[in-house]
Amino acid sequence: MAYNITKLLSLVSLLLCLSFCTIGVVHARPPFACDPHNPITRGLKFCRVTVPIHVRVQDLIGRLTLQEKIRLLVNNAIAVPRLGIQGYEWWSEALHGVSNVGPGTKFGGAFPGATSFPQVITTAASFNESLWQEIGRVVSDEARAMYNGGMAGLTYWSPNVNIFRDPRWGRGQETPGEDPVLAAKYAARYVKGLQGDGAGNRLKVAACCKHYTAYDLDNWNGVNRFHFNARVSKQDLVDTYDVPFKACVVEGNVASVMCSYNQVNGKPTCADPDLLKGTIRGQWRLNGYIVSDCDSVGVLYDEQHYTRTPEEAAADAIKAGLDLDCGPFLAIHTEAAVRRGLVSQLEINWALANTMTVQMRLGMFDGEPSAHQYGNLGPRDVCTPAHQQLALEAARQGIVLLENRGRSLPLSTRRHRTVAVIGPNSDVTVTMIGNYAGVACGYTTPLQGIGRYTRTIHQAGCTDVHCNGNQLFGAAEAAARQADATVLVMGLDQSIEAEFVDRAGLLLPGHQQELVSRVARASRGPTILVLMSGGPIDVTFAKNDPRISAIIWVGYPGQAGGTAIADVLFGTTNPGGKLPMTWYPQNYVTHLPMTDMAMRADPARGYPGRTYRFYRGPVVFPFGLGLSYTTFAHNLAHGPTLVSVPLTSLKATANSTMLSKAVRVSHADCNALSPLDVHVDVKNTGSMDGTHTLLVFTSPPDGKWASSKQLMGFHKIHIAAGSEKRVRIAVHVCKHLSVVDRFGIRRIPLGEHKLQIGDLSHHVSLQTNLGEIKV
Repeated sequence: MAYNITKLLSLVSLLLCLSFCTIGVVHARPPFACDPHNPITRGLKFCRVTVPIHVRVQDLIGRLTLQEKIRLLVNNAIAVPRLGIQGYEWWSEALHGVSNVGPGTKFGGAFPGATSFPQVITTAASFNESLWQEIGRVVSDEARAMYNGGMAGLTYWSPNVNIFRDPRWGRGQETPGEDPVLAAKYAARYVKGLQGDGAGNRLKVAACCKHYTAYDLDNWNGVNRFHFNARVSKQDLVDTYDVPFKACVVEGNVASVMCSYNQVNGKPTCADPDLLKGTIRGQWRLNGYIVSDCDSVGVLYDEQHYTRTPEEAAADAIKAGLDLDCGPFLAIHTEAAVRRGLVSQLEINWALANTMTVQMRLGMFDGEPSAHQYGNLGPRDVCTPAHQQLALEAARQGIVLLENRGRSLPLSTRRHRTVAVIGPNSDVTVTMIGNYAGVACGYTTPLQGIGRYTRTIHQAGCTDVHCNGNQLFGAAEAAARQADATVLVMGLDQSIEAEFVDRAGLLLPGHQQELVSRVARASRGPTILVLMSGGPIDVTFAKNDPRISAIIWVGYPGQAGGTAIADVLFGTTNPGGKLPMTWYPQNYVTHLPMTDMAMRADPARGYPGRTYRFYRGPVVFPFGLGLSYTTFAHNLAHGPTLVSVPLTSLKATANSTMLSKAVRVSHADCNALSPLDVHVDVKNTGSMDGTHTLLVFTSPPDGKWASSKQLMGFHKIHIAAGSEKRVRIAVHVCKHLSVVDRFGIRRIPLGEHKLQIGDLSHHVSLQTNLGEIKV
């Protein structure tokens, strides 16, 4: 059966490639600027590729009029015909595949679609850094191909690396989850995949990390993102909200950061010089441009009434460090702001220098595109069999097995010859790709995927995920009675959770729970609950129902989702995904406002805290949970128990660095500290080959600053049944064993730290070179 399925998949991929790669005739796009056949530009310095980019940029800016400069400050930048420069649309999206959400990208003709990978929350569940980077590489191949064909831009406002703080957030699906370390690693690797190897400071495409910062509320209980003032402590900003953005800039070398709609502590992020000039460009040294979320400059004036006049709003944004406005506001009001002396041409020149430098790094001023790197990419490089296979592999790796009573899974084609496939998401297509998606190369629905393994009986049970009635339940129960096994594909879609759509609660919508329970009672074989969603769902009822044999979360699994789901159900794929967010019970959110941004619990006011790092209450499923069809055992082979932290000077000690029984990282000689080597042997003790993700958490000594545990890193390994592999974990004291205090200062607590590695615990005691201090 597996061999025949493989042959079938190969044939389908070949047919898809033939259909997608041969439609239409492609004409190479004309040069954006510096056309070698244009006598106007032939002798201009900014067109000479041998001249350093910063010199070319200054030459170009010096040739522009004020009116031209201002019309280049917005996303739909004008053409400058007298200098041979075409107009350019900056806004394109590539969250998990080339998308047509922004006006910079269109599908049609030779490019009817692009590979649609699983939604980010699903891919994050793979905990596979190399996969994230490879997806980025493939997406940028397709983006470049579409640019060459005149159907897309080269500036992509992706990824979304906000923290999934509240489980009701409609855009949590776009993010890598609730943990800042996981989000940071995803951000850096996906950006590297999109932007290329960075050789010669060049860019394949320009990525953009968004939405900076503390943005994770869209529209909840009468409060929307346009009017929300996120009150955030310095501690939470430094050790949670800013972590992925810093990784984007410092480790990923991202070409752009987008500021958000909301205010942070009373200031609009797009007009806050401390955030833009001070942090992004100053501390982190952004090599790129800062762009506003769309119309957010207008929002800070029209909705937030932050300034008295529109000219002041335009000036405040530019002076704060904003380089590009997604929207018309700067094009309309900047000239008047200059006339009033609110902003100078020099400040406008700095903004243009940042955007134009990125365009030159992309090769947009290097003449004929086809003659340069990536110029050969075209329709044959979009929706290729290899790209679609990667989308399938990503979906397989992101699926999480949450419950498996009595080893009900995997199903058997011999014993389960007829499977009832039931539920509002059982035969969906577009639902599987989530939001900020494009047009997929093609789809395999869950029903189609299961149908490749066995005979199916299909009943939707509900007309849609809202499931407002139970009129169809009888037919669903009848199907379950006839089948050897039942698969219920339930959950959410973009009508329940999406941009500007936050959820009211965490339960399954409408009568879905009733459908699941009734079908489970009627089923004559095992009943498998498959949940399709971005955010967590309280399925306590299913977890406690012995008639529900197994529970699987598949996120939004992309164009190949149905194949991946079936492969896991029937054991062709051994699931290895882990939850990138906590699944809370409904009562967690009953009295918890989304507007409270505090991460840490506060028992004095009954505040439970956010995410696994600070919340101590009951959960439906914890962060990091993910079962397998096999079993793994861990054994600690090596690990230090006492480490001395060298200080930069005794004067640093006298400077009260020890008063909190913690050393400031800035006072420790981190360069003199070698990584601590911890070796763990992992053995596959089951009968099936499997992939195991080893999550490594650290817990500092008790202190007001500390979480109970924090993800330090993760290691993904494939181990054959009965085999064993050794994993080396490098613990960097200054990075992994430090915490952030309430002033936003990073410190290394002295005393006993705990490493939690799988089911193992290992303790390391830290002292200074003045001796050990017990805590």
